[in-house]
Amino acid sequence: MALEKLNSALGKNLADLRASGRDKGAELVIRKIKKAEGNYGPRYLLEGYGEKEFIKMNANSYLGMAMHSEVIKAEEEAAQKFGVGPGAVRFISGTHTPHVELEKKLAEFHGREAGMIFSSAYVTSLGVIYPLTTKETVVISDELNHNCIIQAIRLSRPAAKMIYKHNNMAELEARLTEAVGMGKRCLVITDGIFSMRGDFAPLAEIAAICAKFNDKFAEGVITIADDSHGVGALGKTGRGTEEHTGGKVDILIGTLGKAFGVNGGYLVSSNTVIEYLRESAPMYIYSNPITCSEAAATLKVLEILDSETGIKRLEHLAAMTRKFEAGLKTLGFETIEGPHPVVPLMVRDTAETTKLVKYLTENGVLGTGLNFPVVPKGDEEIRFQVNADHTEADIDKVLGILKNYK
Repeated sequence: MALEKLNSALGKNLADLRASGRDKGAELVIRKIKKAEGNYGPRYLLEGYGEKEFIKMNANSYLGMAMHSEVIKAEEEAAQKFGVGPGAVRFISGTHTPHVELEKKLAEFHGREAGMIFSSAYVTSLGVIYPLTTKETVVISDELNHNCIIQAIRLSRPAAKMIYKHNNMAELEARLTEAVGMGKRCLVITDGIFSMRGDFAPLAEIAAICAKFNDKFAEGVITIADDSHGVGALGKTGRGTEEHTGGKVDILIGTLGKAFGVNGGYLVSSNTVIEYLRESAPMYIYSNPITCSEAAATLKVLEILDSETGIKRLEHLAAMTRKFEAGLKTLGFETIEGPHPVVPLMVRDTAETTKLVKYLTENGVLGTGLNFPVVPKGDEEIRFQVNADHTEADIDKVLGILKNYK
């Protein structure tokens, strides 16, 4: 069988990953969630760990909405009304009322003309960058952009690809200067929040620099930001990096699967851009949309976020983030400070990172160890993610466990 040779080759690849410590290892399986009780937030039970309870400090669900009773109710009611799946792609009877309502609401939420949902944020980036990249398009990208952007650029095969040093505006301007005359269109792409570090792109500065070069390209300089980690987690009202920095990009990509606690991805932009992508993005045309129940759940999250309850959740999330960062510094750990609830504990060594993850797991804390090649060598870290359903007692408990390390 052909698989015998393939299995042998792949087995060697896997052995190399394990020997170098670069493998992700077996996936932990959550078998039960215990709801918040008393002074503590939710606890998680894992397969193979009996009744041991874990604090989840590595969840993207920044607002803690995944277990919110109103959100669950909205999802269940939509499933009863529309079924558990859309049954088709969008242009073949797969579009339902909740999909249309959600796209309209997302556009309004971000102050744009139109919105468009995809099956995931990763697919959204592919579905935006690939169709907008022609043979006469230059793409300029931050060196720390997410893998979805990197893969989208590879798939797109632009006329030229340029990388600027992380958040270095002088380098961005230099790359734009070089790009003049190399294509009709230029796409400048950045993460909003850089998910490994929790720092943010200076969107106002990026927009201003790009505006200076817009007339030098026949089809303009288009700014694109993937703010999947920012929306719902940053800004006074949860509008993300745009709200925090005061900047605005031409095309904003977000996710329903992080702060909103549901599933799926989306973008917002002009009516023309959205209409064009509906006709040209294969990731949209040939894939089923999210379920109606997921769309309905997200609509409920947006409703809550735009209420007094939502503002209080954002304020609590910010307070717990500050508390955890201050605690790490007091304990002598290195971190990258910032307002976003991604709080990295910089370890800067692969073996030590693996050791610390094991210690945390043994003591009931789930944190994500990030080693090369996910992060550059020397930037190895534990990525902690604070959620709005973490309490002061939860944060104190995790800091107490870290205090006893070594």
